[in-house]
Amino acid sequence: MKLRAKDLDISSGGPLIAVLNGKDAALLDLHVMDRIKIKKGAKIETVVVDIAQGKIVPQGKVGIFEEVIGSLKLRNNDEVEISIARKPLSLDYIKKKLDGIKLSKKEIDQIVWDIVHNKLSQVELAYFVAACYTNVMSTEETILLTKSMVEHGDMLKLKRYPVIDKHSIGGIPGNRTTLVIVPIIAAAGFTMPKTSSRSITSPAGTADTMEVLANVVFPIKKMKEIIMKTNGCIIWGGALNLAPADDKIIAVERPLEIDAESQLLASIMAKKHSVSSTHILIDIPSGKDAKVKNKIEALRLKKEFEKIGKRLKKHVRVLITDGSQPIGNGIGPALEARDVLWLLKRDPRRPVDLEKKCLVMCSEIFDLLGVKGGYKKALDILNSGNAYRKMVEIIKAQNGREVAAEDIKIGKYSFDAVSAKSGRVIDIDNIIISRIARIAGAPHDKGSGLYLYKHIGDQVRKGDKLFTIYSESEHEFEYARDFAKKNKGFLVR
Repeated sequence: MKLRAKDLDISSGGPLIAVLNGKDAALLDLHVMDRIKIKKGAKIETVVVDIAQGKIVPQGKVGIFEEVIGSLKLRNNDEVEISIARKPLSLDYIKKKLDGIKLSKKEIDQIVWDIVHNKLSQVELAYFVAACYTNVMSTEETILLTKSMVEHGDMLKLKRYPVIDKHSIGGIPGNRTTLVIVPIIAAAGFTMPKTSSRSITSPAGTADTMEVLANVVFPIKKMKEIIMKTNGCIIWGGALNLAPADDKIIAVERPLEIDAESQLLASIMAKKHSVSSTHILIDIPSGKDAKVKNKIEALRLKKEFEKIGKRLKKHVRVLITDGSQPIGNGIGPALEARDVLWLLKRDPRRPVDLEKKCLVMCSEIFDLLGVKGGYKKALDILNSGNAYRKMVEIIKAQNGREVAAEDIKIGKYSFDAVSAKSGRVIDIDNIIISRIARIAGAPHDKGSGLYLYKHIGDQVRKGDKLFTIYSESEHEFEYARDFAKKNKGFLVR
């Protein structure tokens, strides 16, 4: 069937989609989510079908989304040829995984290829995420998924050794260790190219926080220039073509608010492998409100990371840390960035818990590299101001500018949550704290979130401030304030 292309000026954000008029679809016995091939000259693209019943796409035309327009180099009203296409092979393999059957290398490669080339709809990709969430992949499947993710993307090739990387599996509010560790390690003369994620379910990802201070979106060539100049970088991995299947999976996980273990393992190790890392520190926070609930789970995950690291010929060290409460005081991009600058500048207002964790992690990295006295070495780099100067160097290389912590803009609407009685803080609910910060507008509003004044073990008196909510939006502020009044987040006895 020959139809005329109609540019709908709509982007799907990934999947290749075309819209047929209901009558044209009926002629080919096509239904929503079926596939068609669109041919323009020698170029052919297989796309997912949607169907319009009104005037948006008249009979004789096919509505084209921007991804297809770009792929086929189409112009409005170009004649194209439409034919029925089979569904991707990977759908059969996704069904196998839903049934709990192990997948082969060929099957995993096909799924990843289809993800990278936008052959799966968001719904179909969500089924793959769900399949791996309910039927956890074996170690062998996870290694195959990791390698496939790397093979179907670009590599940052650095002629340096060692190349250091670190990753926290997340789930803890605050915990902004990367922005402290990278400048310490880089100031020590080692190479640390850090690609970081934006928030999935938290009030801020590392990239969200770094974006308060500098640009985080760069192509690989520019990333390499920054690393060669400063020894490090802190950029958003989603802007690169490093393990691109992972970014598409994360986009589906975000609304579902889930992290399938096998995909988590593959995601982390694929990103580390794609930047040529040789020495990797993995942080697994463990606690009742964390992603990893207890030490037994943490130890099992630790073994999986070590197995995968060995197969990929990486030096991997796994650290199980306290995930019982938020790390640091600021929760939300701007508030976390302020914490980091106070820490690097050795300001009395710096979060001591975040500092101690960063020093322990640096000590582990130095030990992994064969450097003795790592804790003292990291502390000396902090106290000398070298870490701060290195951070400023990285910020400027990433098109940012040096800024005082006090000059970082925080949301103008605020509310103080106070203790209803005197006693000791015996528990902080990470989930409630994260939710309050997100309701307030974090991470999409950089200045929104909350600031903690107390941590577990601290003594409080009735009326003492536990935390302050900040929001850039009056509407979101009211929601966050009301939610905080009903869901305290702190247990004081």
